[in-house]
Amino acid sequence: MTSLRNTLLAWLVAAVVLVGCGGAWATYRNSLAEANAFFDYHLRETAMLLRDRALGFDAARGLPSEVPDYDFVVQVWSLDGVRIYLSRPHAVVPGLTRLGLSTEETPAGRWRVFGVEAVGRVIQVAQPMDVREQRAARMALRTITPFAVLVPALALLVAWIVGRVVRPVQSFADALRARHPDDLTPVPVADLPDEVRPVAMSVNDLLARLRDALERERLFIAEAAHELRTPLTALSLQVESLAATGIAAEQRSAVQSLQSGVARATRLVEQLLAVAREESSGVREHLPVQLDELARQTVADFVPLAEAASIDLGIDRSMPVRVAGEEDSLRTLLRNLLDNAIRYTPAGGRVDVGLTLRDGEPLAAELTVTDTGPGIPQAQRSRAFGRFHRVPGTTVTGSGLGLSLVQTVARGHGGQVALEDGPGGVGLRVVVRLPALPGLPAS
Repeated sequence: MTSLRNTLLAWLVAAVVLVGCGGAWATYRNSLAEANAFFDYHLRETAMLLRDRALGFDAARGLPSEVPDYDFVVQVWSLDGVRIYLSRPHAVVPGLTRLGLSTEETPAGRWRVFGVEAVGRVIQVAQPMDVREQRAARMALRTITPFAVLVPALALLVAWIVGRVVRPVQSFADALRARHPDDLTPVPVADLPDEVRPVAMSVNDLLARLRDALERERLFIAEAAHELRTPLTALSLQVESLAATGIAAEQRSAVQSLQSGVARATRLVEQLLAVAREESSGVREHLPVQLDELARQTVADFVPLAEAASIDLGIDRSMPVRVAGEEDSLRTLLRNLLDNAIRYTPAGGRVDVGLTLRDGEPLAAELTVTDTGPGIPQAQRSRAFGRFHRVPGTTVTGSGLGLSLVQTVARGHGGQVALEDGPGGVGLRVVVRLPALPGLPAS
């Protein structure tokens, strides 16, 4: 994944280094030009000095002390081209050249030469060009050394500046990432930079369209379920009246199947209405709810259903717990958990309800419903909260809305839902954690 911050930092540091290298090259070229001017001047002055001196140019006497030690090589030639004096031995030195300044190529490198005519002879003062280049390189190096030392500090400064500049972008991304999936309110754009504001406005436009689409979906579900409730209720009453009449045995089986189908359709309509209600955009007031009392009442309502299915239903552990919420929604959550547990637990199995208060920041109520049914495979648990999702291979009838509705209610109360293995890896344990109100003993 490409990071805007790292990309910007890399380009800025690369630009600084490139400018530094360009500055070093310019410094070197300027230093070389200055060195050439300096040494050319001394070549000329040395040649003129030697021309004016009455020297025999023998090796024993050497050069006068006024001649600077700049690796100069002095040659004296006769007018017929015979070298009669060489101040110091070199592997390769230039031959007789024209008078004045010139640059000569030799197998050992380039030389700068100044020639002047004296009485009956030609005096040449020469210097290897690499002496000048090395001097220019040392001067340039001394100039750029402080810059090279400061490059890491400059890189850190650039990194800090880039971090400050892109911080609003990171904050904007963090704010979007931290949002609740159901939060479709517009993103604040007032404090965002001009470059990021169009993106935020586009996100807000997308959120508005998504909010409208979801609201239309909720209205459709609510209206469809409401319209279906009346005819299903009438049909259920008619089927009950039909079953109460004296019908033949072979017809009673068909009537029972019809009753079962009507009950399933009614259950689906009720769950659709509950989904539409819980996902409505209206803000509902949350009041203190005694969750342990609500759990006992709901479990008592399901005891007859559990006994009819030969299932041991009970409260394994219950502590006094209060939460801030809507009682009807929390009752819907409990009813769907118990309905699913009883529906999927075979005859002779168990369904246990537990309620504890956990210390921490924040204080949490932990509601568990554990069954001894087939459970949900680990690979399927992340998808189990999807609407109308059924675990592959399931033969139990159902709408696939139960866990989706449980998760919706939990999120609406600031909580979360987790699916775990039952004791000993048998069955399923659904764990609902909700923020609890303080003032009661914790476990």
